[in-house]
Amino acid sequence: MISDVPNAGGAVPLAPTKIIAVHLNYRSRAEQRGRLPTEPSYFLKPPSTMASSGQPVVRPAGCRLLAFEGEIALIIGKRTHRVRPDEGWEAVEFLTAANDFGIYDFRHADGGSNLRSKGIDGYTPMGPSLIDARKVDPSKLWLRTWVDERLVQEACTGEELLFDFGRLVADLSRLMTLEPGDVILTGTPAGSSVVEPGSVVEVEVTDGQSTSGRLRTPILEDDLPLERYGTMPFVDPKLEALAAGNRQPELSLSVDTRAALESVSTATLASQLIRRGLNGCVLDGLSCTHAGVKVVGVAKTLEYLPLREDVFSERGGGFNAQKRAVEEIGAGEVLVIGARGDHTAGTVGDILALRAQRRGAAGIVTDGAIRDGTGLSSLAIPTFFAAVHPAVLGRRHVPWAVDVAIACAGALVRPGDVIVGDNDGVVVIPPELAAELAGAAVEQELEERFVVERVTDGAGIEGLYPIGPRWRAAYEQWRGKQSSPGRQTGKGRQP
Repeated sequence: MISDVPNAGGAVPLAPTKIIAVHLNYRSRAEQRGRLPTEPSYFLKPPSTMASSGQPVVRPAGCRLLAFEGEIALIIGKRTHRVRPDEGWEAVEFLTAANDFGIYDFRHADGGSNLRSKGIDGYTPMGPSLIDARKVDPSKLWLRTWVDERLVQEACTGEELLFDFGRLVADLSRLMTLEPGDVILTGTPAGSSVVEPGSVVEVEVTDGQSTSGRLRTPILEDDLPLERYGTMPFVDPKLEALAAGNRQPELSLSVDTRAALESVSTATLASQLIRRGLNGCVLDGLSCTHAGVKVVGVAKTLEYLPLREDVFSERGGGFNAQKRAVEEIGAGEVLVIGARGDHTAGTVGDILALRAQRRGAAGIVTDGAIRDGTGLSSLAIPTFFAAVHPAVLGRRHVPWAVDVAIACAGALVRPGDVIVGDNDGVVVIPPELAAELAGAAVEQELEERFVVERVTDGAGIEGLYPIGPRWRAAYEQWRGKQSSPGRQTGKGRQP
């Protein structure tokens, strides 16, 4: 157990009265979940979940959604009650790496308490070494998680935390007393996902000088069957998506909404967005590798920052954000790359596009350049791009973050936004408006079909475009005879 871990002051006895975990505290994770909390929320884990580095986590028989969450653990050093946010950090004596494991197969059982999902013996490994809280700046800590030596989570507290550590301590201490040895798990960034027996998960916390060392947790399968006198495992597509680290399924497109969006043009959608006061939802200046294509999907975002050679050496190699985005993208998602409109280096090439295609991605959008243009054009997956350039991304870009809000081609795009692209361009639709907008766009294109037919027959446009009272009855009669709008030809014309 972590109480046996030596540090500069000798063995530190830790017997927490409680382990308190924060639900959402990293911006990337919150955006991935589709909501940014304004106040922290918590759940409790039993002290019996504590484990040490090297001790395995066992997945119960019959379960399949065991998820890791790399976290920074704060260890309270003195009895604390009703402190202010600017005093909260003083109550923390040590910090270390932790992993908040959970079984999504049991999330249905406890009404949000996570008792059976995250309360299993050994499901809060911590260590292997303690960091003296007095020797670090809590805003300059890096949290990294690896699965089988592959980096899957990376975040800096100063860049991503929604609620700093002092505020967490103060918030909790308003209503309860924090005792020496109590543990606060401070949340996990994007990248949490499911692991299988045979894998090894490692977590490290460091400021570049002090380090927790790598907390190592092998994953095993329980060889004893789960007795049936209690809640049994249950999974559904929503739980599978959550466990895999995907955004909330309720933000995804329904079959009907997707079909409607596929049947209308982006020009029509742009006009409907403008009618709702949304003028910044069109991506400017993009071409497509495929003529006549239609792309409808949910945004998975990737942010590039300007090249700085020392930073690129840290974040540009290995399993960087670019590769992580491609390996995490799911069926029906669109990879949207924010590259600051810089056209002087490639942002994606044919190999990574092929991998995204194999994972079921609906398309790729970048406001930068593409490489391997011929190869990209030969793939089934369509790519919208601003330019073609032979240089690799390291000439201009540092792959920085996945699943964060980005700027792309003059528009703000958030994870989970709906992306629609065609020959006219690309639009981004707030997910909560997608169904309403799709229905209105279908209706608009029906009206435009009616207008086109009347103009073809020789009618003038006064009172017809847009349809006025004189033509309304004729339109309603015509509309009643249309069995299905199908793929319309309207182009979102403005009167």
